[in-house]
Amino acid sequence: MGYVAIKGGEGAITAAAELLEFLRAQESNQQPLNLDTIRRQLHALHSRVLSEGGLYHPQLASLAIKQSAGDTLEAAFYLRAYNSTCPRLGVTPPHQGKNMRLIRRISAAFKDIPGGQMLGPTPDYLQRLFRFELLDESPEEFRQITQNWLQDIPKENFPTTFPKVLEYLRKEGLLPPISQNTASAFDITRQPLVFPVSRSAALAKMTRAETGSLLAIAYSNMRGYGDIHPTVAELRVGYLPVMLPHPITQELIEAGEVLMTECEIVAMYDKSEENGKSTFGLGYGACFGHNEVKAISMAILDRALQKGQKNGADNPSEDPEYVLLHIDGVESMGFTSHYKMPHYVTFQSDLDRLRKTQEREGK
Repeated sequence: MGYVAIKGGEGAITAAAELLEFLRAQESNQQPLNLDTIRRQLHALHSRVLSEGGLYHPQLASLAIKQSAGDTLEAAFYLRAYNSTCPRLGVTPPHQGKNMRLIRRISAAFKDIPGGQMLGPTPDYLQRLFRFELLDESPEEFRQITQNWLQDIPKENFPTTFPKVLEYLRKEGLLPPISQNTASAFDITRQPLVFPVSRSAALAKMTRAETGSLLAIAYSNMRGYGDIHPTVAELRVGYLPVMLPHPITQELIEAGEVLMTECEIVAMYDKSEENGKSTFGLGYGACFGHNEVKAISMAILDRALQKGQKNGADNPSEDPEYVLLHIDGVESMGFTSHYKMPHYVTFQSDLDRLRKTQEREGK
């Protein structure tokens, strides 16, 4: 597609960028946002950008939020662009969610689970009412929140890792056996999607998808445009140790940890292809940061896509091509935003065709 040349627009484009910067700093009596403040006080926003950007770099995620004025799609774009410039230094082995240092762990399938439910930080049990006292919160009151919490922490040592709920269902034979798949994990940053895709490719695509897109398509499945009624077997939020092989000894060493959300659902039971026994179906979701809606939506769609590939897609939420090509926020935003660019030539062509059509219709 060709565009006509734009003359004399450089000054206007520069001024537009300067005006955007002015909007960020127009309150001259305010202090600029601190990156650590963004990370800690805008916890949910920060986690969402980490996840959709597909790069675990908390400092750069805060910078992306600050630079984009809180636009999650733009912020994720910054992380994706930076990630594309980074060299690949190594590859980690597969990691197990059971090794998480947990801050939250619940199950909707069972009241009592080994190790107990851990509610952790969540707004699930709050009424969505304004706390008007926060309008005039003083620094002293703000600091007191941390002090009050720390002084009430029990002195006993509690375990930070717990076994998976699914392990107990699998021991009873209620879940399909773990498949011995030796294929390499799909690398979404280096390999294009070519349908039909593997489950690994679908999970890789969904793990950095836009939260709202995943939620919308998963919701369509839940409310009748599908056949998946999920039950959350376990939802985990915590810090997963990242293990890397030592460059000389190849011994696995802990290089750090990443905050993650992981969800495993059980759904409609079906006959196992391995032994012919009826077992629950499984769905899995995981993403960077603390984003429970995204992890649950991902797990639901994972199960829906498995069903669609096995029995045929009866609705859009079970069609891999429909789902995986429409959930990436950065791609969707880029295509949508391109309509703001000059389309003078193509629109002139549309005008000419319409005028000629009306001329013929008038004869």
